[in-house]
Amino acid sequence: MIYLETGRMLLRPFAAEDERDLHAIFEDPEVMAFVEPTYTAEQTRDFLHSFCLRREPPGAFAAVRRGESRVIGYVLFKEMSGDVYELGWIFNRAYWQQGYAYEVCRALVHHAFTVLNARRIYAATANSPASMATMRTLGFSHEGPFRQHRRLPGGALTDTFCDGQLRGEYEGRDYCSDKKRQ
Repeated sequence: MIYLETGRMLLRPFAAEDERDLHAIFEDPEVMAFVEPTYTAEQTRDFLHSFCLRREPPGAFAAVRRGESRVIGYVLFKEMSGDVYELGWIFNRAYWQQGYAYEVCRALVHHAFTVLNARRIYAATANSPASMATMRTLGFSHEGPFRQHRRLPGGALTDTFCDGQLRGEYEGRDYCSDKKRQ
């Protein structure tokens, strides 16, 4: 089970008590604009139980500010095939542009490569500039688009952009300074 602490954040398994906080994220149309249509309370409850609580291993984790109990982010992290993992994140809009997604994802990438012996981690976004910027800051490389891959909540088709990082690329990165080692 994954429990990670950073300077400001705790990444932990979801609990049934997180339903209201998760729904606050999933019901916001601006938050979900690049992901899915917004969720009803029942859809959130079903998703929390099937994907976050009953799934072994869990497919996602709760991002919580240290010293608080409120979930401010949903972090997808699931093993796809042996040593390949998918990473994704959705945060409550009140916490955007504060570095929380980067902070927890950076810790999770480190854990995946150093503890879980991941070979590759990838993330995908449906044309979200903020998510693409976070992927680049994490050291992920652009791998390509899946053209007209998703239908956005309003019905428009959009490309999905996939970025990834290999263990060797991670090992060459200086995470203290966030710069590639020369």
